[in-house]
Amino acid sequence: MKRLRRLFAALPLVFLPALASATCAPMDHDGTPYTVCAVNPAREELRLFRLDPEGRVLGNFGRIENMLNAGGETLTFAMNAGMYHPDRSPVGLYIEDGEQQRGAVASAGPGNFGLLPNGLLCLTQGRARVIETRRYLADQTECDHATQSGPMLVTGGALHPRFLIDSTSRYIRNGVGVAPDGTTYFAISERPVTFHEFGRLFRDALGTPEALFLDGNISRLYAPELGRNDGGFPLGPIVGTVAPLPR
Repeated sequence: MKRLRRLFAALPLVFLPALASATCAPMDHDGTPYTVCAVNPAREELRLFRLDPEGRVLGNFGRIENMLNAGGETLTFAMNAGMYHPDRSPVGLYIEDGEQQRGAVASAGPGNFGLLPNGLLCLTQGRARVIETRRYLADQTECDHATQSGPMLVTGGALHPRFLIDSTSRYIRNGVGVAPDGTTYFAISERPVTFHEFGRLFRDALGTPEALFLDGNISRLYAPELGRNDGGFPLGPIVGTVAPLPR
């Protein structure tokens, strides 16, 4: 296991982008264990999920898998994807299959979401982007799927200016970053970490100039290749990769 982690840490930008499907593996950074999943959006279909066809909250990976199976598809990777209210509705921008269900929130506010700059994950055919919210609004960016969260972990290659190296706030956290070659990295910490530590994972180890915090404490991962299907209370938005069911 340690050998695999060293390999993953040494070659995140060379080995993983060539793969044709979401690949999840353990990785150590500065002595902290993470699980990192690499997705090539040009070859893997990334989608967002929140409601089933009857308008009911999906809430967990199993219900998404059942819904997809009914249509001849399967879920190959998934992770919770942004903050939500008690009714599981998104706090900020949410677009699914081209339909905007909630608008972007660009103003500062309480909690991590309002710690500007915040941002969003924008998915279009064959491409994923992490975009700072105000830039998204200024550029009138079009997304097939989008979910907003905050704060940004990395913007323009720099850590969020409010992150403290000596912070005592530690949680299990998950997030997403996009490398210059388009490889999209989803990461979850395997023990509580600070924002500063988590941001450095994306900036220094994964080489993503833009990265977004998705959530903390409730962070979940679905990675069948690792035998992982995290459970718990129902979730709001979920991001995942989809493939046809084997015949």
